[in-house]
Amino acid sequence: RRQALMECLAQQQGRGDQVRGALRLPVQAAAADGADARGAIRPAALQELRGVPEPVARVDFQAKLWICPFCYTRNHFPTHYANISPESQPAELYPNYTTIEYTVQQPNPPPPAFLFVLDVCQLEQELAAVRASLTQALSLLPENARVGLITFGTHVHVHELGFAECAKSYVFRGSGTYTREAVAGQLGLTGAAAGQQAPGATGTQAGGQGGAERFLLPVSECEFQLTTLLEELTHDAFPVQPEQRPARCTGPALAVATGLLGSTAAGSGGHILLLLAGPATEGQGTVVSRENADAVRSWKDINKGSAPFYNKARKYYEALGQQLVANGHVLDVFACALDQCGLAEMKVCVEATGGHMVLAESFHHEVFKKSFQQLFSAEVLGLAFNATYEVFASKDVKILGNIGPCASLGKRTPFVADASVGVGGTAAWKIAGIDASTTLATYFEVGGAAGQQQAPGGAAGGMGAGAQFFLQFVTRYTHANGSVRCRVTTITRRWSETASPHELVPGFDQEAAAVLAARHVCWKMESEDDYDATRSVDRMLIRLCSTFGEYNKDDPASFRLPPQLSIFPQFMFNLRRSQFLQVFGNSPDETVYFRSVLNREAANNALVMIQPTLLSFSMGAAPEPALLDVSAIQPDRILLLDAYFSLVVFHGTTIAQWRKANYHHQPEYESFAAMLGAPQEEARAIISERFPVPRFVDCDQNGSQARFLLAKLNPSNTHNAQNGGTGGEVIFTDDVSLQTFMDHLR
Repeated sequence: RRQALMECLAQQQGRGDQVRGALRLPVQAAAADGADARGAIRPAALQELRGVPEPVARVDFQAKLWICPFCYTRNHFPTHYANISPESQPAELYPNYTTIEYTVQQPNPPPPAFLFVLDVCQLEQELAAVRASLTQALSLLPENARVGLITFGTHVHVHELGFAECAKSYVFRGSGTYTREAVAGQLGLTGAAAGQQAPGATGTQAGGQGGAERFLLPVSECEFQLTTLLEELTHDAFPVQPEQRPARCTGPALAVATGLLGSTAAGSGGHILLLLAGPATEGQGTVVSRENADAVRSWKDINKGSAPFYNKARKYYEALGQQLVANGHVLDVFACALDQCGLAEMKVCVEATGGHMVLAESFHHEVFKKSFQQLFSAEVLGLAFNATYEVFASKDVKILGNIGPCASLGKRTPFVADASVGVGGTAAWKIAGIDASTTLATYFEVGGAAGQQQAPGGAAGGMGAGAQFFLQFVTRYTHANGSVRCRVTTITRRWSETASPHELVPGFDQEAAAVLAARHVCWKMESEDDYDATRSVDRMLIRLCSTFGEYNKDDPASFRLPPQLSIFPQFMFNLRRSQFLQVFGNSPDETVYFRSVLNREAANNALVMIQPTLLSFSMGAAPEPALLDVSAIQPDRILLLDAYFSLVVFHGTTIAQWRKANYHHQPEYESFAAMLGAPQEEARAIISERFPVPRFVDCDQNGSQARFLLAKLNPSNTHNAQNGGTGGEVIFTDDVSLQTFMDHLR
């Protein structure tokens, strides 16, 4: 099992200094090896527990106090710890409990709310697919979960589910500007969030129900009304000229949804699920004009500053994201269209709230259907919401920032560095929604003026040889069952006792380092205009190899890396070729989608995105890992490529010919039938556990879709090879092979 916390040494291009980072899962199940402890605590005691004692703290059992290793202050234990002693210690002080979680049970927690925001500017066939998926989603939600529906096209329609006599909705102009107060006033929700009656209402309003109950109802009470409403839903009634796009007011629709949910469910768990079928063309948040002659912005347009709507739309969605974060709500976007839908502009809003992005070709596609279904599973929907994530460090370790799905709380502490990486300038962040795989990359800065002097006598916290330093990660969140929890992880390490960099090698995690480097490079590409990502990765790798490699001068063949770093150059080779750095051939929406998933997934999943895995299936043999190289292609083999966003089952020429001859349907070829079914079963197992669901490609050698595999393989045999190739599969590319890359690195 991969650990929740992984440390690595990375190199920051520019100043040439060293940056340390950690990949942290704020919410995770208790470890089976005893590294975690859980315990219940009274609500008053949790408020009283300002700091959290840890195994590395110094404890005075007589005075019932402990000394914080970060600020050296003396803190009294809570009153319910009055009977502790050296023989009877709380779990926080056990050395093998690096993580502890406090739990407070809340009476009658509010149920979660789900507000579906549906784009109706689409064909009837697409609407039918959406209706089927939404109807299925209602059966997957808890019965007490509150649901609501907003549809939008030229205008925004807020449907009143509590009005049973007929279909009733409130209409907002698609060109308008809406604040939370304006939405609440028009819907009659003033005071509704507190269960008060709307002003001007007499007893009952709009069918016998007032306030929030008119628009957000438990599934058990409104399933029939909502299903009927979905069945009667039709395409946007406003006509569209042949040379124009439909009027789609995505921005105002999200503003109305934010105002509605903020007025009825502020502070409780809530999700806005946006089902989008095209780019916004009306109102605030517009990403393209209505004229078909005007193409949606490309990377070239963005880099040249010739995308007229891009910056304004990003600022608009960023402001919406701040409102959602303040209310503790999550925005999930399902963009299903052949054209771009504006994910590049909405990314700031989705990532700030901890939401998900899913990109598919249509609502009929399996990627959307299965991803939408898996969203409502316990693992994906969110183990927690309304979380705060805080980091404490020793005085010589400064916090640069976080890269991941979070928003700054603006908490400046002595632990915060002057420079920033990702969401920086703070030691605390808010995450509106967390699931089991949500991972934050926290970056640290070591040294500086504060770290040049060693603490007196080599005390903990100084940068003297062998001195200790500490890191603590505190996550406070509301669990899906309504309980409030505080999860604390504390680790300690020692500074290197010598000036030799080789002393750092045993603690180097090359897998975590690759993920941290990938996130850092992607952030630099988005935040700096003239950043050369490939050159930066090369310089970082050269610096690392020259520091930790062993070689004889002027003898490239003698170059060796320690085992802890031996695969890191291969990770960087595949990162240079990945869709995260190479934007050519990908739209801004696609690139933003790929990077967004990279920035939230755990290290094991992120590594598959950077360097895909390849399995080989052959007759009479068990499946075995294969090199990610063109030499793995053989006529009598089946390959299964897992590139995270896509799964490719690739049949060699001989296997494809046997399959087309239907040999697998004959009883005497049962082994061949089993061979054909094995990669399919493996692919189905991967699809059932992954979110977002990957695209499945079933192809044959020399077929058109074989490009999905060839694009990921190491091009060791190309059309312009000096030796004419090795006689196997040939890749037509000008990219260098891994061997050439390593030769130049040496």
